[in-house]
Amino acid sequence: MKPKHSSASPLAFLALTYALSLPWWGLSLVLRAPGLPDRLPITDLGAVFMPALAAIILIHRERGRRGVIAVLRRLADWDRVRGAWWLVLLGLPPVLYVATFAGMRLLGFDVAVPSAIGAPLALTFVVFFLGAVGEELGYTGYATDPLLRRASAPMTAVMLGVPWALWHLPSMILIGQPTDLILWGLAATVAYRVIYVEIYARSGCSLFSVVLLHALFNTGRTAFPGGHEGFEAGNAAVGYGLVVLVALGLSLLLRPCKET
Repeated sequence: MKPKHSSASPLAFLALTYALSLPWWGLSLVLRAPGLPDRLPITDLGAVFMPALAAIILIHRERGRRGVIAVLRRLADWDRVRGAWWLVLLGLPPVLYVATFAGMRLLGFDVAVPSAIGAPLALTFVVFFLGAVGEELGYTGYATDPLLRRASAPMTAVMLGVPWALWHLPSMILIGQPTDLILWGLAATVAYRVIYVEIYARSGCSLFSVVLLHALFNTGRTAFPGGHEGFEAGNAAVGYGLVVLVALGLSLLLRPCKET
């Protein structure tokens, strides 16, 4: 069952998300602190929740307090996920990163030997899960369903994925990523949105499923042998290239969830 909120405006959501994020981007120019996963700017701890805040503001205006409560409850809608799709949600990220590691080794990249997974990674997952809530409450919980009613899943993903990718651009520039890595990162960000929308539309329209998948993908990049430096060898062309290929493959297998 696809949640219904006919008055939702994805364009208003995107505009408000950017407006709310501007102060955090400005603050990032003067406030620096190390220690976050993937070298993320400390101000991303605030900026990452702006999509959720934008969605809550708009939902409250459109549907009141009950609408806000309803979308927040969707963060625990794991019961929407159909059985076999749990294998996709839990299996796709590790399979993709294992394939990335194997591909990089075959191509001759100097990739570190995988090490044991420990408690710090669990904390990293918690951080990324909360960040995924901050983004997906807006991009999936508010903006995806209205677009899916008017367009295909790939088109919906592109309409959301391009502004979502550009929303990450200030952080990419701030941490000093080279141009080629930025371009690969932008392409992969759009591809990730394709993956999220396709799986969301075909596995029961569960907001929780996208939050979980988003967090697992981000955690896997941090856990990659050698950390983000290891994953970004060759400007991350292998890993991000595989993400793009997975997105293209899924876009050919679209089966939208049925409205009831």
